Amino acid sequence: MKPSAYIGRFAPSPTGPLHFGSLVCALASFLDARHHQGKWLVRIEDSDPPREIPGATTTILKQLESHGLLWDGDLLYQSQRSEAYNAALAQLQNHGLIYSCDCNRQRIASLGGIYDGRCRQRQVSSESAIRLRLPEDANNAVIAFDDLIMGNCRQNLCSEVGDFVVKRRDRLFSYQLAVSVDDQFQNISHIIRGADLLDSTARQLYLQRCLGSSAETSAAIHYGHLPLATNAEGQKLSKQNHAPALAPGEESTNLWLALNWLQQAPPIELRGEDKATIISWAITNWSIASIPRTAEIVAPDSA
Repeated sequence: MKPSAYIGRFAPSPTGPLHFGSLVCALASFLDARHHQGKWLVRIEDSDPPREIPGATTTILKQLESHGLLWDGDLLYQSQRSEAYNAALAQLQNHGLIYSCDCNRQRIASLGGIYDGRCRQRQVSSESAIRLRLPEDANNAVIAFDDLIMGNCRQNLCSEVGDFVVKRRDRLFSYQLAVSVDDQFQNISHIIRGADLLDSTARQLYLQRCLGSSAETSAAIHYGHLPLATNAEGQKLSKQNHAPALAPGEESTNLWLALNWLQQAPPIELRGEDKATIISWAITNWSIASIPRTAEIVAPDSA
């Protein structure tokens, strides 16, 4: 791989400070990029104001810097990308690929979460949600990819997802649309992220194709989904589950614990070194093949 061919990214939402689970994702993404002499970008996914916490973006960026995870180029803020998302919707509209839908959550839940296309032929208010129309032939909605960690993955969007939302009823752009547009815009080649987003990958690959990427171009994005860091009760570490923020002043310990959790076998004596030494060792010795192919791993007690 040519060094310039690799562009990775870490894309946190400003809903709170980084915790151990988010550090693991940031570190793995960073190390994979640096090990391949590639670029590592940071994108702030601030497209859902009701969920955002004032000051969280500043905190996250300071936490990344304090752990030696320094990004390349300028930050990209989704809150400044509305024009690009609207252009993508217009492109989809021109190809007859989207339609308005006024079905509520209760109805979707009654369908088992798989949308049945009820509003495809109905006249629905433009103030409703907007869905992407999947192909009539379900065989054309089968998306397969080889995950760098989880192995071969395959999903039939028609039978497992149904037409999905690209703009929400509250007029906010969907996560799937914004991420797909931004990954194309930034020429992302590698995405290392948590396994909770594995189910989103097929939708994003399909959206990329609808927005003009050939199958070959879309397949060139390499995905690697990390096991989820959980607490002792098996809950994913998250703001909702009150995961503690990374403790300031414990950067070396945090990095060593994250490397150990990723099963990179860091020497015990490395734990007492400064962050630059730890990062340097980790870049040289990075092995994505050593990460377990499992859904979740309990985080260390001291994380």
